[in-house]
Amino acid sequence: MITKTLILMLAYLLGSIPFALVVGKVGYGIDIREHGSGNLGGTNTFRVLGVKAGLLVTSGDILKGTLAASLPVLFSVHVHPLLAGLFAVLGHTYPIFAGFRGGKAVATSAGVLLFYSPFLFITLLAVFFLVLYISKYVSLSSMLAGVYAVIYTIFFTDDIPLMVVVSLLAAFIFYRHRANIKRIINKTEPKVKWL
Repeated sequence: MITKTLILMLAYLLGSIPFALVVGKVGYGIDIREHGSGNLGGTNTFRVLGVKAGLLVTSGDILKGTLAASLPVLFSVHVHPLLAGLFAVLGHTYPIFAGFRGGKAVATSAGVLLFYSPFLFITLLAVFFLVLYISKYVSLSSMLAGVYAVIYTIFFTDDIPLMVVVSLLAAFIFYRHRANIKRIINKTEPKVKWL
C-alpha cells in the first residue's frame, strides 16, 4: 500500500537525482562540482560542459519536479501535488545522493508548476527568457521569474495552496541566489554569451 509518507519520500528521492553529476561523470568523465561554480544545476552545466549537456540536465531537473508532483495522482494518494513537489525541490537542493549539496531549485520548481499549472509554467518561461535577453544574467532571470509567479498567483488565481507554495519557492530561490545577488551588484556575475 502506497502511503502519504512513502509518496513524500519518493518525491524527495526523485528530486535528489543529481542529473548534473550523472551527465558530467557518465558523458564527460567530469565531476561538475569541481568546476565552474561547483553547483549541481543546469546553469553550471551549460558553462562547463556546453549546450547539449546543459539541456539534458535542465530537462531532467524540470521533469523530476513534474513527475514528483504527479505522484499523488498516479497512485491515488490524498497528498497535495504541490506538497510532493516541495519535497522534490528539497531533494534537488539537498540531495541524499550527492552529499546534500545540490542545485538552486529553479528548474525543479518550474517542473512542479508544469504539472500543476501549465499556463503559469509557460508564462514563467516567457518572463525568464525576456529578462535573460535583456540582462544576460541567468540568476536575475530566475529570481524575477519567481517574483512574476508570486504576482500572478496573488492577482490572477484564487488558489491559496498555489499562492503559498509559489511564495515559498520564490523566497527560497532568492535565498539560494544570495551570492549571485552580491555579484550582480558588484558587476562580477557572469553573463550568458549565446544570447
